[in-house]
Amino acid sequence: MNIENYLKRIQYSGDRTPTLAVLKQLQKQHLLHVPFENLDIHYNTPITLQIDRIYNKVVHNNRGGFCFELNGLFFELLTALQFNAKRISARVYDKTGYGEEFDHFAIIVKIGTTDYLCDVGFGDFSFEPLLIEPNTLQNDVRGTFLIDNYDSHYLRVNKVENENSTPKYIFTTDSREFTDFQAMCTYHQTSPDSHFTQKRLISLPTTDGRRTITGDTLKITASGTTTETIIKNEKEFRQYLRDLFNFKD
Repeated sequence: MNIENYLKRIQYSGDRTPTLAVLKQLQKQHLLHVPFENLDIHYNTPITLQIDRIYNKVVHNNRGGFCFELNGLFFELLTALQFNAKRISARVYDKTGYGEEFDHFAIIVKIGTTDYLCDVGFGDFSFEPLLIEPNTLQNDVRGTFLIDNYDSHYLRVNKVENENSTPKYIFTTDSREFTDFQAMCTYHQTSPDSHFTQKRLISLPTTDGRRTITGDTLKITASGTTTETIIKNEKEFRQYLRDLFNFKD
């Protein structure tokens, strides 16, 4: 992995000391420049947990990916920059409950004696790492977040809006190997029960909103205003990928 090219891809040119300030900037820059997307699933291109393939996809080909790819690659960057990081497993919340173990890949980074939850592969999430301190409200430019104890084993991360708390996922602090996630990575790209196989999705936050394509609908939110556009054909879809998400031809 060429660190220089990776940092250029996320348009980061600052300090590389493994501090909290640097970690915050790296996560934000990654989120702003590398989209969350599942297009390979709909192109019938298998996704495997091989860092060289993910690196080529994201860095050389200006693509994005889903959690296993994005957080998998970001973990490698952090450790290359001498951050004390570990891979963790999370279980994503939906209306039926929580997913299976290894449903989601996230990262914990220790700065001094303090642990932070880092995630560049969850779509609409915090710009900055979240302090792993239960029952502490944390204000981020993307909203207010709260980590609490789900039970004796799991921690839970929630988004708080108007005093209403919505679970995002539960997680443990156990360190995992990259290969531990392969079965769920395969499930999410092949099972008809996975929401990733239902529609093509690409999403990228901006400093004042978000750009998202879901199926054939483009949704752009900027400064509190949302517009939706129906994508008429594949040519138009490819044009949006180039213009709004910086895809190469």
